[in-house]
Amino acid sequence: MTTTRYDFDREIARQGTWSVQWDGIADRFGVSDLLPFTISDMDFASPPEVLSALKERVEHGVFGYTDWRLGAFRAAIRDWYATRHDTALDIETLVYAPSVLSQLSQLLQMWTEPGDGVVVHTPTYDGFRKAITGLGRELRGVPVGDLGALEAELARPDSRMLLLCSPHNPTGRVWREEELAEFARLAERHGVAVVSDEIHADLVTDGRRHIPWLRFAEPGRGRRWALITSGTKAFNFPALSGSYGVIGDPDEREEFIRRMQTGEGLASPAVLSLTAHIAAYRHGGAWLDELRAYVAGTMRMVEERLRDGLPGVTWTPPEAGYLAWIDLRPLGIDDTVLQLDLVETEKVAIMPGTVYGQPGFVRLNVGCPRKKAERGVDALVRAATRLRTT
Repeated sequence: MTTTRYDFDREIARQGTWSVQWDGIADRFGVSDLLPFTISDMDFASPPEVLSALKERVEHGVFGYTDWRLGAFRAAIRDWYATRHDTALDIETLVYAPSVLSQLSQLLQMWTEPGDGVVVHTPTYDGFRKAITGLGRELRGVPVGDLGALEAELARPDSRMLLLCSPHNPTGRVWREEELAEFARLAERHGVAVVSDEIHADLVTDGRRHIPWLRFAEPGRGRRWALITSGTKAFNFPALSGSYGVIGDPDEREEFIRRMQTGEGLASPAVLSLTAHIAAYRHGGAWLDELRAYVAGTMRMVEERLRDGLPGVTWTPPEAGYLAWIDLRPLGIDDTVLQLDLVETEKVAIMPGTVYGQPGFVRLNVGCPRKKAERGVDALVRAATRLRTT
């Protein structure tokens, strides 16, 4: 019998906490009385080890200016990569920013110009789409797994960056070593910078292995690559903000830090984010392992209910994360009608695939107690059953 230390079945009310997923539901779906399975955060409390460290820091009572290069922050990251990812990380290559997307925005401005192409895999995380197009760059999508299309886009003279999501959001794909090696080879051949967003890296399922991008690109001058990530996703404290990255070229790294300190005014990081990261990486491993096992069990439940309730839909759990990316195209359902039925009849909010550039899919967030996840997948099955045309 497996003994667990943490209770992921406990339901915690999040209404009234300024939650985007719960309190901001009307902004996206037009009504507020919906059960949400949307924004990529979890309904679980952060690890008690993290909460304890935060409480101790708050009780200190002084919140003066801080420096992320002082104290245990960088060493905690280095040790986490050594033990969890079997990867050596030089703390001198680290950078800090308020969020992964703020890092991406800065790197886009450093390494591309308006009108340049940025190559991404489709379907595409909507945050990427907003950052790229919002800065006047051209998003160039290639289907996951299509190396021929990838090389064709990278070979275009004005393609300047390959933006990876590793593991991939929304599909949950964990890139294989040979795939990453090929991405690195193609990027070098065509002189394209690489930015690898690895915020889902610690949520890989058992049997899969995440390989950090820095294993494929050694630091050195003239090497335009960056790994951008944060502990906020795996340990569920995104509202504390804070992210870190690795930039290979030392001159580019210093330029990034200079821009963050001047143009972005980042003189002092959020001290509670530093505290949470250190506690998570030093003491949160057991909690993370139980979380991953719990989510895997929930994904098996989703698989069973889809198989039994929607014959014709073939779905298997993702290789990473708590987001179920479900292909409903075999059912011939109109996306708009499905969303209307989910909202008006089932009273649930599930992200439509069109948000990620892939009509016919839905993205169901099951980073929640299993009873809630059951309500979500059952509502999806009922709605799809009513509307299926094949």
